[in-house]
Amino acid sequence: MAAPTRRVVGLALLTLAIGLAIVAVTILPGAATPAVNLTSTTLARGTDQSNGTLTFQRGTDVVVAMNTFAAATATTPPGSSGWHSHPGGAIVVVAQGEITLYRSVGSHCDATTYTAGQSFLERPNDVQDGVNTGSIDTIVYVTFPGVPAGGSPRIDVPTDPGTCPGI
Repeated sequence: MAAPTRRVVGLALLTLAIGLAIVAVTILPGAATPAVNLTSTTLARGTDQSNGTLTFQRGTDVVVAMNTFAAATATTPPGSSGWHSHPGGAIVVVAQGEITLYRSVGSHCDATTYTAGQSFLERPNDVQDGVNTGSIDTIVYVTFPGVPAGGSPRIDVPTDPGTCPGI
């Protein structure tokens, strides 16, 4: 009986040690040095509506942009990104308005509308066109990971890839 008792006591002590380590790690961030002379402003926040991931690669750039898509008027069409892709993808947060993302998927067109407070991913090299389908100007904040150092976060596609006619 002595061996099982030692094993139980050993497991209990190990469990206690792990628990104390977790408590210590949880408490330490509260004791961290506070920021000094720092102002941080959240420019946009959105709940992710897409599936998938993006890969960040060492040695590539991360580019952040604010894009404004004008609302349609009686004499002008709505703002549109034009057909394009991104070498490292994009993380998009809709801060104001509404945007419909048209994607060429195989032999069909996939259209998804996102509104203020939502976010989505554009996967690397996916061909898409974002169009303001709302009644006010649409503002999105975009983070482009995986951009070749010094290169463009955008790859223009000359025309509709043939799956979304009229877009």
